[in-house]
Amino acid sequence: MTTLDVSVDPAVAARRAIEALRSGVPSRDAVAALGSGQAAIEDRFQALCAGVAGGTSSGLLLGGGFGSGKSHLLEHLARLALDAGWTVSRVVISKETPLYDPAKVFRAAADSALRAGQARPAIVEAAMALDLDGRAYADLLRWAASSGSGLNERFSATLALFAQVRERDAAFAETILRFWSGDPIAVPELRRRLKEIGEQRPTLPPVAAVELARQRLRFAARLLTAAGSPGWLVLFDEVELIGRYSLLQRAKSYAELARWMRGEHGHGVPIAAVFAMTDDFEAEVISSRNDRELVPAKLRARDTPEGTALAAAAEVGMRIIDRETHLLTPPDDVELKHAYNRLRELHGRAFGWQPPDVVGLERLGATRMRQYVRAWINEWDLVRLYPGFRPETEMVDVPSDYRENPDLERSESE
Repeated sequence: MTTLDVSVDPAVAARRAIEALRSGVPSRDAVAALGSGQAAIEDRFQALCAGVAGGTSSGLLLGGGFGSGKSHLLEHLARLALDAGWTVSRVVISKETPLYDPAKVFRAAADSALRAGQARPAIVEAAMALDLDGRAYADLLRWAASSGSGLNERFSATLALFAQVRERDAAFAETILRFWSGDPIAVPELRRRLKEIGEQRPTLPPVAAVELARQRLRFAARLLTAAGSPGWLVLFDEVELIGRYSLLQRAKSYAELARWMRGEHGHGVPIAAVFAMTDDFEAEVISSRNDRELVPAKLRARDTPEGTALAAAAEVGMRIIDRETHLLTPPDDVELKHAYNRLRELHGRAFGWQPPDVVGLERLGATRMRQYVRAWINEWDLVRLYPGFRPETEMVDVPSDYRENPDLERSESE
C-alpha cells in the first residue's frame, strides 16, 4: 500500500495532497491519500506485468469520463510497478508528443524513464550500472548483434564501444548514451572509434527515423532488463487527443496504438503499455465520423503496399478501442465513504482544524470521483474561512472537444 511521504512534515505532506486533489493533479501525495478503488483493473495490470516479465509484450487500454480518475489510476499503477522494480515512463499525448510519431514518443518515454531510488533517466542509470564483465552484458551484446534482434549495426557497435570508453572517455560514453536515448550519432566518428579498438569496417547501413525509433525502443528495453529491471512500463495519458488529428494522422495513431497493445516489439522484448482515454471516444470519433469505414478506404485507395498495411493496422487499433477498453468503475458508497473520511482527516491535518461534515454533491451514478473530491475540499475551505457559512455545490459538465485541429500535426519547433 502506498503511503504519504514521511520524509517531510505531516502537515506539509497533507497540504500537498489536498492542493493536488483540489487541482485534479495526480501527484504522488494525492494518489497515496486515496489509492485507486479500481481492483479489477489492478488485477488485470498485475497479470499484464507478469506476462511481460515472462517475455510477452502487451498492453492495457483504460477508458473513463473526464474527471473519472484515469490519470490518478495511471499514477497508482506507476507506483505499483516502481515498487516491484520496473522502469516506468509517462507519456502525455500532446502537440509536442503525437502518438503517430514513434521518434517523439520514444524520446518522451526515454526522457521520463525512471526506476525507484534513481535520479537520472533510467537508460543512463542502466548503462552505468551494467557489469561489463558479466553475463547480462554478454547476452545483450550477443542479442544486439544477432539477426533476430532486427537492430541496425549501430547498436551492437555502440554497445561494444561503450565497454571500452565508459571508464576512460566520459565524453564519448555520453555521446553513446545520447544516441541510445534518441540523439543522432556521427557515422564517421563511429567508424573511427571502431577502427581504434580493432573492429572490422562495419556496414552501418542507413535507417529511417521511424524504424530507428522502434529499434531504440527494443534495445533500451533489453538494456534495462540487463541492468536488473523486470521490464519497461510506458503509461500513455490523454490519448483521446488523437481525435483532433486529421484523418491520416488518426490512421497512423490507431496503428501505433495497435502496435503497442499487441506487443509488436519483437520476441522477448519486455515492454508493457497502458493507455488511458475518454470513454466516449469510440462513439464520438470512430462511429460519428465513420472512421471505421473512411480511414481504411482512403488508405487502400492509394493502391500502395504501405497504404494497405497502414489500413490493416489502423483497423486493428480501432477494433481494440471498440472491444478491449476496460472502463473505470464509478465509486460506490463504500469507496465514497472511505474517500470522504480520508480527505476530512487530511484537510484537518493540513490546516490544523477539525472539519465539520459537509454535504458535497448528491450521490448519483454519473458523478465522478474528481467532482466529489473537489466539492468536499471547496466546501471545507469555505467553512474554514467563513465559520457558519453553509455552502452548496452545483455541478456543470463540460463536453469533450474532438474537432480536428491541424495545428496538432506540427510541433512548435516545426
